Amino acid sequence: MHEDQVRRGRDVRGIRDMAGEALLLGAGGRAILLQLACPGVGHGVAEHSDFVDRPLQRLHGTMTYLYAIVYGSDEESAAVRRLVDRAHEPVRSDASSSVAYDAHDPQLQLWVAATLYDSAIDLYERVYGPVAASEAVYRDYELVGTALQLPPGAWPADRETFRAWWDARLDELVVDDVTRDVAHQLLHPRAVPLALRLAMPLARLVTTGLLPDRLRGAFRLPWGPVRARAFGGVLLLCRLVVPRLPARLRHVLRDHYLRRLRAYLARG
Repeated sequence: MHEDQVRRGRDVRGIRDMAGEALLLGAGGRAILLQLACPGVGHGVAEHSDFVDRPLQRLHGTMTYLYAIVYGSDEESAAVRRLVDRAHEPVRSDASSSVAYDAHDPQLQLWVAATLYDSAIDLYERVYGPVAASEAVYRDYELVGTALQLPPGAWPADRETFRAWWDARLDELVVDDVTRDVAHQLLHPRAVPLALRLAMPLARLVTTGLLPDRLRGAFRLPWGPVRARAFGGVLLLCRLVVPRLPARLRHVLRDHYLRRLRAYLARG
């Protein structure tokens, strides 16, 4: 494959041509921290989620959801939607909460879906180059939100509208002690296998490098010329290696999680 073909982002015509890339796991930390910086999402996570104590289980759930919605059958998609609905049902603030939230709030669901889209397309284009069918990919990502009960029409109409909305929302994000502590625990997990702990310095570097400058500071993530050069080196290595990997390696996570889901459903 020639370099110009790599930098055109392959033949991407929609979400199914992009979402299966295991590379996009690298954007997961960015998406989660952006979600935490929305007070309604961040405090809901802090008060109801166990992903700090069980990060692998939460990772499994998120990846299964995304792959089932995009690549699964109608039955598989419906199954993960039921699981998500059940998990979201108790997530709402009470009298003791300092921030009001409800997991079924369409605006919070829109923000979660938007972080998944923006983080995925950001990392994908950093490695593969601009996606020619970017508008089609963007429209397809509405599916991720509507599967979270996002009402039809809530997804911004096109990428230009989305970008204006996104920039305005970024200016409204707030990181407080509660969400900063959740982010710190997420980026420094303890109850995980040794291999994952060893991989966390790289995960922290990539997550920090992909975040907007203001949020790096708000989360108090260390950054500077040395880390910026290291981050640039990681991206360069990805550009040289990832596009040349065979599809079975690039899609290994998608295939793994779909197999897990199908085995789970087969057990009833």
